[in-house]
Amino acid sequence: MKKFSFVLSFVLMFLVAFANDSEAAASVHTVKKGDTLYKISRQYNITVSSLKSINNLKSDLIKPNQKIKLKKGTTTAAAKKKTPSRSNGTVVKEFMVSTTAYTANCRGCSGITATGINLKKNPHLKVISVDPRVIKLGTKVYVEGYGYAIAGDTGSAIKGNKIDLFMPNQTSALKWGRKTVKIKILK
Repeated sequence: MKKFSFVLSFVLMFLVAFANDSEAAASVHTVKKGDTLYKISRQYNITVSSLKSINNLKSDLIKPNQKIKLKKGTTTAAAKKKTPSRSNGTVVKEFMVSTTAYTANCRGCSGITATGINLKKNPHLKVISVDPRVIKLGTKVYVEGYGYAIAGDTGSAIKGNKIDLFMPNQTSALKWGRKTVKIKILK
């Protein structure tokens, strides 16, 4: 019986030590090939702008093996509990915007957004192009008639209160046309 309790206590101590190590490891992300700030932000439920701020990054460029700090004490599970779901996110601001639509399937289009999202591989993502001076990249939004989306791209013609909505195909983009709608910036 003494052997069993000794082994059990040793195993418990090992598990507690391992749990603390994994929690500490979750406060830093080591960049792997193919990672983008957007992917990392989605993985840890943190905005791209927060990642850039915490790490003093001036651009969206990151390199393999680079260490990206996350919010202190934030783990994936804890972040998911704290983050409101799309439908009950707190509205920080709302205003009217002029909208157009775009697709990643045009001649000469790479399909890769300014935040590194591959739209050709993910044609059903809801992504909008924004003027980062008006809506920060990585911001969660609700666009009337389009739904919940992420501000994940920029465009040379997107200035001020104008946004461009990503559509999976040209038919959908043409069907959307040009509209003035309300956008809600979510917390």
